[in-house]
Amino acid sequence: MPDPQSGAVRTLRGGMLLIGLLLIAANLRAAITSVGPVLGDIRSDLGIGAVTASVLISIPLVAFGVFSPVAPVLAAKFGIERTLGGAIIVLAVGIVARSWPGLVTLWAGTVLLGLAIAVINVLLPALVKRDYPNRVGSVTGTYSAVQSGIAAIAAGVAVPIADAAPHGWRLSLGIWAGLALISFAVFLPQLRNGPEWMRGPSQAVPVTSHGQPESHLEPAGAAGRSTRPPRSYRSPWGAALAWQVTLFMGLQSTIYYTVVTWWPSVEQASGVSAAIAGWHQFAYQMFGLLGTVLCAATISRMRDQRTIAVGVCVLMFVGILGQLTAPALGLLWIALVGLGSGGSIVLALALLGLRTHHHGQSAALSGMAQSIGYLLAATGPIAISILHDASGGWAAPLIVMLGVIVVQVVFGVLGSRDRLLPLRA
Repeated sequence: MPDPQSGAVRTLRGGMLLIGLLLIAANLRAAITSVGPVLGDIRSDLGIGAVTASVLISIPLVAFGVFSPVAPVLAAKFGIERTLGGAIIVLAVGIVARSWPGLVTLWAGTVLLGLAIAVINVLLPALVKRDYPNRVGSVTGTYSAVQSGIAAIAAGVAVPIADAAPHGWRLSLGIWAGLALISFAVFLPQLRNGPEWMRGPSQAVPVTSHGQPESHLEPAGAAGRSTRPPRSYRSPWGAALAWQVTLFMGLQSTIYYTVVTWWPSVEQASGVSAAIAGWHQFAYQMFGLLGTVLCAATISRMRDQRTIAVGVCVLMFVGILGQLTAPALGLLWIALVGLGSGGSIVLALALLGLRTHHHGQSAALSGMAQSIGYLLAATGPIAISILHDASGGWAAPLIVMLGVIVVQVVFGVLGSRDRLLPLRA
């Protein structure tokens, strides 16, 4: 007979795992979205040009690309929980170092926080696939909503905090180390227990976060396959579907990080004040949060996500086109771009679980998609800054962004079909 007390303990620990997961997700964007609104202050204080400033934004994305393939290896050796815990500590150190006076610490801290976020980016979808195999869309949407909400707050308060004192941009960026430490404290019990906490003393097989034996899991994934890991599976690097998901991930990230970096400058060039442009970034993240929630609710009801892929891309296209042709309605346009961006990231992350059979394969696809995807995204802010300097305005960069979205919708439609990556017997 099942032990009610053991069941209650597993339920409590499952709830704490979810809270810890959400707090970790809260760290994924704040350290980056807080930079764009104070980029002018950073340039003035350090005497750096537009291209160098865009490199500062792109370094974390390059780190995402370089270190993402390492995350599954670390998780296999140390466990997902312990690897996530270590990444959170590295993130806190990187945020503090970036805010410390001196150019060396600025660049070193930026690399460290990029490394840490890369590991977290890759392992969270795998953790969701492992512990919530039948709720991939809803749990992914929930943690994406949390990260979008905190990102919105980080963007909105960046300028007011920076204006509070000389060199205040350092405080504006550095306070987010506190969030990382809080997340680590809440997640700390998982580091001790690891995945084995989900086993009761008399259980012979692993169970899910709902206390259900894996051998009796309901079918998961787009094709209703079992989530139990087979003996081996084919590397995603040779699968067309994996490349479609990867390129969708990379192109939507290119738009997101370009908007986070340069949209305040685009608006200021049309006569909007720095403070208002900063609050428009807040609006961007808040509408992204709304897009995240709406997309997550829709994904859970659909086996084929092509309609979602088209819808989120259309929203972003109309928003950027509107800013190009009628900048006086800037708040409307950034709201549309935010809705599309929020939906895009949830779809991209959900596809990492929906297109795979189990969490090991999901981690492999996540490492591939986020490696290639973020290396591609890293070129966005830099290319846009170079194009802006060459053309002397923002029209050409915005037109290029429209072209990126056209390509994005193609790979979004292909990657959102009701398919699973192949297995190898």
